[in-house]
Amino acid sequence: MNQDRVESLAQFHPFTRLNKLLETVQPGWGNTPLLLSLGEPQFQPPAFATDAIANAKESWSKYPPTMGTAELRAAAKAWLMRRYGVESAFIDADRMIVPVSGTREALFHIALSAVALGAPKGKGKVMMANPFYHTYAGAAVVAGGEPAFLPAGPETGFLPDPDAVPAELLNQAAMIYLCSPANPQGSVGSADFWRRWLALARKHDFLIAADECYAEIYTDAPPPGAIEAAQATGSCDNLLVFHSLSKRSSAPGMRSGFMAGDPRYISRQAQLINYGGVAVPLPVLAASTLLWSDETHVAENRARYQASFDLAQQALGPIFGQVKPAGGFFLWLDVGDGEKAAVELWRQAAIKVLPGGYMARADARGHNPGAAFIRVALVYDPSQLAGALGRMAAVLGSLKSADTMSGISRRGR
Repeated sequence: MNQDRVESLAQFHPFTRLNKLLETVQPGWGNTPLLLSLGEPQFQPPAFATDAIANAKESWSKYPPTMGTAELRAAAKAWLMRRYGVESAFIDADRMIVPVSGTREALFHIALSAVALGAPKGKGKVMMANPFYHTYAGAAVVAGGEPAFLPAGPETGFLPDPDAVPAELLNQAAMIYLCSPANPQGSVGSADFWRRWLALARKHDFLIAADECYAEIYTDAPPPGAIEAAQATGSCDNLLVFHSLSKRSSAPGMRSGFMAGDPRYISRQAQLINYGGVAVPLPVLAASTLLWSDETHVAENRARYQASFDLAQQALGPIFGQVKPAGGFFLWLDVGDGEKAAVELWRQAAIKVLPGGYMARADARGHNPGAAFIRVALVYDPSQLAGALGRMAAVLGSLKSADTMSGISRRGR
């Protein structure tokens, strides 16, 4: 990889930038630091999952099969049927589902396939919303493609508008990453949103990588899925959906999820795993099979997040108005200056958050659509968050008052 690509890759990693921003800032108020910058659930997965890993200890001595086990694929298919109303005949579990060692890894690797297939046809662009999850841009660069950032601000409901993308870009696209519920804003794509993007993908021949890792964490109604839109058309052509146990089951350390959809890309993913990827270990497959088959622990997790968002609304609502997202577990707060707010929250309240500008790139006018925001991950138990949210409100309320007074002073001149 040449130096330009190395430097390009580094600029897309928000946590590297955050560490640099805060390296000389000491966390204040005498509080134990609380890291709300990383989307890492702090709850424990259910005991039956860890028991299953222990009970399958003999299989640590075996290489895991690339396509996982029939039991895992059947459990994933059954979950798609329950969750999205997918009909049994629509999904061939042996050809259209593959377990993955973490969906972050799978989302990264799929760009290698898509760009390799698209490049000979002049299709090297990798589209994504702006702001975006950094893995998407990093994957595009490593794959030899070029990230193409689509506006996803308030005017588009924080999701990329399929009708606003130039035909020239669509013709050059190898793939698009679409995330719903969105990271960082928590916006949810409607069924029509998925139908419109799927029609474009087939017309212009690019892949949709539907990152639905937050699909089981929502405020009101379950978010529609891309696979529902695909079923209405009779095929999964040009579509892969990605689902994870990291968020659904609070098991990020298991590195377990699955991808499902277009069998052409499923086959290429299997080839990548055979050559240089990581197949999911058999004990983890055993636990994952149980987790995809159980809904009780998922409902309990969702209730915890609901309680956390209620606390956030109580603490921060007087400052920001409505803060609850439609889905996911992030707050996306317009604080005026995300970097300044991140520094002051760490300095004054020992709370680490992520500046929104680190998840976005400046547009042609030089405007970074995330610069005014911070992303706050509500991944701790509500009992731990209650005090932290109060400290956040004190700091952010003070900053907002200071900015207001500064604005009055400037206007007075």
